[in-house]
Amino acid sequence: MGNRLRRTMMFVPGNNPGMVKDAYIYKCDSIMFDLEDSVALSEKDAARYLVYNALRAIDYGEKELVVRINDVRSDCGKMDIRAMVASKIDVIRLAKTETVDDVLICEKEIEKAEAEFNIQKGSTKMMAAIESALGVLNAKDIAFASERLVAIALGAEDYVTDMKTKRYKDAQELFFARSMILHAARAAKIDALDTVFSNLHDEEGFINEVKFIKKLGFDGKSIINPRQIEPVINIYEPTQDEIDDAIDVIDAIKEANEKNSGVINLNGKMVDRPIVLRAQRIIDLAKASRLI
Repeated sequence: MGNRLRRTMMFVPGNNPGMVKDAYIYKCDSIMFDLEDSVALSEKDAARYLVYNALRAIDYGEKELVVRINDVRSDCGKMDIRAMVASKIDVIRLAKTETVDDVLICEKEIEKAEAEFNIQKGSTKMMAAIESALGVLNAKDIAFASERLVAIALGAEDYVTDMKTKRYKDAQELFFARSMILHAARAAKIDALDTVFSNLHDEEGFINEVKFIKKLGFDGKSIINPRQIEPVINIYEPTQDEIDDAIDVIDAIKEANEKNSGVINLNGKMVDRPIVLRAQRIIDLAKASRLI
C-alpha cells in the first residue's frame, strides 16, 4: 500500500467544466476524469481537450489524478492516452478490461507517448477496470500483466448485464466477481477498488456496502458524488483502539528483538507473524490518514 490511499476515487465527467475545475476542493483520495461512458460520442474531443488543459493549469494538490480512457484499440482511446500522458496524468484507467492484451496494448501506447513527450519511462501508471465475465475469469492474469498496474477495479453495471442479471440490494450477484478481483489484486500486490453505489438516496445501503467491502479487504470504493466521500473515509480510518493495539504489538516486537527472543508475548497472548503484519498495516494506514 505504501502511503498512497485509494479509499475514495471520485468520478468526474470529462465534459463538465465546472466539476473538472472544482474537483480539487473535495477530500477524495483520487479524482478520476471520465472520457468514456459519461461523455457522448460527439463530445469526446472536447472532453479530452478540457481535461488536458485542466491538468496543465489547475493545482489539484496531493490527490491522485486518474483518467478513464475510451477503448484502447480505437483511435479515440489512443488519442486519449497521448493527450493524458502529455498532461502528466498519474494513472490511466482502462475500461472494460478483458484480457492481458488489453493491458499490453495500452502499455505500448503509453510508452510511445512518454518517449514522444520526453517523460520518464514508467512514470505513467495504469489501472484496469474489470466489467465482464471474461474479465473476471482473467483477473489474475490481468493483475500480473504489467508493472505499471497499481490497481484493478470492479465495474458492476456492465458485469451484471453480461451475467444476465441486475443489481440487487444484498449484492449477492457480485460476490464471485469481488472475490476474484480481490484475490487477483492481493496475489499481484496491487490495490483492489470496488464498484460504484449509484443510488444516492439510499445512504444506509451505501454505508452497509462500504462496511462489507472493507471486511472483504478492498482498499477503497469508486464514488459518483462528493457526499459519498466522508462516510467511506470514516469507515476506513482505523479507530483509536485499533491504533493503540497496533502500537502495542509493534512495541512488543521491538522488546523481543532487544532481548534476542524469538517469542513475542503481549498481555499473556502469543503474537505471531500475521498479527504483526496486520498491526503494521494499521500503523501505515493511520500515518497515511495523518492520525499519527
